[in-house]
Amino acid sequence: MTADDLKALWTRMAMRLRAEIGDDLFNSWFGRMEADSINGGLLGVSVPTRFLKSWIENHYLKKLLVVASAELPQVAQVSVKVRGQNPSANASSLVRPQSLMPRGAGRGEGEARGLQPLSSVLPDVAPELSAVGSEHQTFESFMVGPSNQLAHAAAMRVANSQPNQPVTFNPLYIHAAAGFGKTHLLNAIAQRLKTTQPLRRVMMLTAERFMVYFIQAVRQRDTLSFKDQFQNVDVLLIDDFQFLQGKAIQQEFCHAFNSLVDQRRQVVVAADVPPSQLDTVDQRMRSRLMGGLVVDIEAPDQNLRREIVTSRLALLAQRDAGFILPDAVLDLVAERIHGSARELEGALNRLLAYQQLNNQPVTLDLASVLLRDFALPGSDQGRVKIEDILKIVGLHYNVSKTDLLSPRRARTVVLPRQVGMYLAKKLTSRSLPEIGRRFGGRDHSTVLHAVRKIDEQLKADERLAKDVATLIRLVEQGPQQA
Repeated sequence: MTADDLKALWTRMAMRLRAEIGDDLFNSWFGRMEADSINGGLLGVSVPTRFLKSWIENHYLKKLLVVASAELPQVAQVSVKVRGQNPSANASSLVRPQSLMPRGAGRGEGEARGLQPLSSVLPDVAPELSAVGSEHQTFESFMVGPSNQLAHAAAMRVANSQPNQPVTFNPLYIHAAAGFGKTHLLNAIAQRLKTTQPLRRVMMLTAERFMVYFIQAVRQRDTLSFKDQFQNVDVLLIDDFQFLQGKAIQQEFCHAFNSLVDQRRQVVVAADVPPSQLDTVDQRMRSRLMGGLVVDIEAPDQNLRREIVTSRLALLAQRDAGFILPDAVLDLVAERIHGSARELEGALNRLLAYQQLNNQPVTLDLASVLLRDFALPGSDQGRVKIEDILKIVGLHYNVSKTDLLSPRRARTVVLPRQVGMYLAKKLTSRSLPEIGRRFGGRDHSTVLHAVRKIDEQLKADERLAKDVATLIRLVEQGPQQA
């Protein structure tokens, strides 16, 4: 069969494939496949990367064989090889079509145009650079209590697993409000693997960075290198997964995720919400995430908060040897603040700043005054409801709930809405995306903007500061007191 005959054969096969699986899948997985040879009942096709070869081997060989035999009945097998490799290295591989990109999207063309190679922007996953993240967030520095014990144990299991051991649960999905230790555990896994198994290839990145790398790959026309980066990973750690957006980006992550899990490579995902509440993520992806081990981290109880305060105080004292707090003050911080470790550390920083700037020791009475805008003793942040905040803010500013949730941009509505979002962030453990949904289906970035704007205005606007202090008191007392 001549080269022109092979080209015509592949053209007819491609038309059948495109009709069966659709344009998107065909362009992704078969757009750069070529028919190379026909020898008896064996059809040889080629793809540009090992990743495509492997993916086709695991997902599309039967379909490829069906369309080939429909065009040429004597075809009984299909052999897929990687173009440019030693033919003997491919001779024994009978595989299925792999994820191919549209013609012109390959690495060679990108380099020929003088574009920046993707390897310069993607994280290096060579063994010597395998562990990433903060070196200070380790298992040793993670404070364990009833609220996070299961998540800690699961993360330890991942970090201590051996490459030749079967994966106990995959993926591991950890969800919690901001500041409760999700990122700490991901960093701890990376650091433990770096120390004990330096040859294992570990990649840790946020969903935002994943999106940046993917967009960079598209712009550089080097998506195949992007795919190969993830194929070479032994352990993938993804943080802030709730921010993963965009159909094409989610499809790309889904392909990488499925490939790693199918190859029994470990995947760990952290997010603010459980998989079932990932409204922007495809249902199939949510289902795959729920198929592993899903664990949550709750707000720390008072005993754990006291341990965290003691630990953070020791770190601050290393920088300022004169920073000493009585036990009664540490107890007050643990009792008053029911939020995350970050909020506890923020309270200590305020006390330290006062001591340094005023050269005055912090007593129990003084600490109570300095922390007056934190949660009051006996209040329960976990029970503050966004519905109550909406009601109290609406009554205070004489704005209806309908207007607060509406798209209206009038000043008389925007300020109360932003104050409500600010209070929801400060007084509840709800994530930014969840607060946005409760305030009329707004994006998390809108909530973040509102919180930052009110924070800034409180420094200069005395009237607003009094309003917010009043609203905090009313919300903590309950809507019946409004």
